[in-house]
Amino acid sequence: MLKIALFGTSADPPTAGHQAIISWLSQCYDWVAVWAADNPFKSHGSPLEHRAAMLRLLIEDINPPRSNIGLHQELSSHRTLETVYKAKQHWGKNTVFTLVIGSDLIDQLQQWYAIEELLQQVQLLVVPRPGYEVEDSDLQPLRQLGAKVAIANLTAPNVSSTAYRESGDAEALTPPVEAYIHQQHLYECQHAAKEKLPM
Repeated sequence: MLKIALFGTSADPPTAGHQAIISWLSQCYDWVAVWAADNPFKSHGSPLEHRAAMLRLLIEDINPPRSNIGLHQELSSHRTLETVYKAKQHWGKNTVFTLVIGSDLIDQLQQWYAIEELLQQVQLLVVPRPGYEVEDSDLQPLRQLGAKVAIANLTAPNVSSTAYRESGDAEALTPPVEAYIHQQHLYECQHAAKEKLPM
């Protein structure tokens, strides 16, 4: 039975924290399918194709390299249930799928399209995020909807896409992603960061 982690992210831009999560998942699952997504609950600072390109760079920069991670942009959809059906068509029935979400999405999850049907199709893994602590009891409403849900034994680095967009915190980024942002002139904060450099 193939075990696949489904990790779609609207990260804008993807950070070293996302890289750490993907690397950790690759040690726990047979395959990690990653894609960039548009979150209908928020606006985005860069187009989907740029975020997908940055995710590819993030994956390629994992050290040591992992051979069981792939960017599957074809899975991207506004509706996660559609993503799961695409994954099932691609990998077949003899597969256990685990949908990976950040703990910041728990409160939002019950508003997702056809959430009960979605929870019947996948297992759920919640990755703790700094500032969004989660206890096992917090997952009870999801279990009442039929979710098979667990909390990942992982503490991701305390960095965020928001911190980068708002303050230009380059510590949040991997060097290849930071270089891509500058090459493509993405995000206002990268211009501000250049202006702060001493002459």
